[in-house]
Amino acid sequence: MPKPRFLYIQTFGCQMNEYDSARVEHLLAVAGYRLTSEIKQADVIFVNTCAVREKAEQKVFSYLGRIRRLKISHPQLKIVIAGCMAQQLGKALLDRFGHLDLVLGTRSLAALPRLLQEIQTKPRRIVHLTDEPDSYDPSDGEGRIANRGVSAPVTIMQGCDNYCSYCIVPYVRGAERSRASSEILHEIRRHVEAGVCEILLLGQNVNSYGKKAGAEISFPALLHRIQAVTNLKRLRFTTSHPKDATEELMRCFVDLECLCENLHLPLQAGSDRILALMNRGYTASQYLAKIEQLRHICPGISLSADVMVGFPGETESEFQDTMRLLERIQFDSLFSFRYCDRPFAKAAQFPDKVAEEDKARRLAELQALQAEITLRKNQAEVGQVREILVEGPSKSGDDQYTGRTRQNRIVNFESPVDLTGRLISVRIHQAFSHSLRGEWIEGGD
Repeated sequence: MPKPRFLYIQTFGCQMNEYDSARVEHLLAVAGYRLTSEIKQADVIFVNTCAVREKAEQKVFSYLGRIRRLKISHPQLKIVIAGCMAQQLGKALLDRFGHLDLVLGTRSLAALPRLLQEIQTKPRRIVHLTDEPDSYDPSDGEGRIANRGVSAPVTIMQGCDNYCSYCIVPYVRGAERSRASSEILHEIRRHVEAGVCEILLLGQNVNSYGKKAGAEISFPALLHRIQAVTNLKRLRFTTSHPKDATEELMRCFVDLECLCENLHLPLQAGSDRILALMNRGYTASQYLAKIEQLRHICPGISLSADVMVGFPGETESEFQDTMRLLERIQFDSLFSFRYCDRPFAKAAQFPDKVAEEDKARRLAELQALQAEITLRKNQAEVGQVREILVEGPSKSGDDQYTGRTRQNRIVNFESPVDLTGRLISVRIHQAFSHSLRGEWIEGGD
């Protein structure tokens, strides 16, 4: 009987990277590899990387430096680096890190088993980058079904054609391309059959699904089809672009029972001049109009956004425009960060860079404002009865469990029995900055 070979996966970055790593797990399981949680046991280390922000890049560099010693003690170990950093830097990664064996671009995952076999049969170092779309074999999804748990991601499209001036994604993920709806529905059905309760649809800009080659229906039509042909309990999606947030899409939140009332709609800035420099394709007033229309159609919807501070040329007055817009919109939660130059991105060449100390101050002010808003929003939940999907045991101790409301708020509660995977009713009795605490209403689900 052949000796088992082990695969260790380290993932940095977004949910799409998590999805791609799960795909790699299946591809190499078919090739005879077993996933291990012990890095020292690994015959192959697969590092899936992010390059959207400089901080993520530095984390990867640090990690690659730390695992060098494993190669010294285990010369037959193969180390593969993939994802956005691999696509961006290519051979430069092999030059900088002599212990790497394979650099794999974002559109090359399907080639991994073959390339791994090549470098094991005839030891050499390979960079495999391509501009051709990665092949989506529907059977790739089969291996992701087992042990997926309560919630599972499903990628519906790859790439981006928006070319926001600060963003590297179009350069490392390529042009927009959508999966066929039949493939997506097949994968979702398999997840539901395996006990998954919630699906998260993924894409760089999901609401442009179907606008380019690869799909035969629009994104709202896909959402309707998912509800019609699956028994899915909950459906979410991310990320959306405001310019593609149509009334047809908004009405899905009230027309589709499975679609959770929660939308992440990146804002980025509250100044029209900065939004134009970012090439976002909308003004602050147009964004606000979308929010007001959405809340009119679906009053109970929760909203989150991305906001950037310190974009090149951003004045103090323009930063205050952003603060005023946040005050007016009152997001339920916010992902905020400092601008940083990224290779290939147009804004890296813009003049009038904002000083790092000013970026830090603005970010602190913005986050303090949002913390107040989020806490108020959470406090308004006290006394309400909410349906939550139980995700599993809480980190806080025995008989403690955690779940999420349809509006994506985290709720912790006590239960003498394991309710993982159940939809239950919980009465909220305490609010914190990032979570809620409630009491399970037995028989209320």
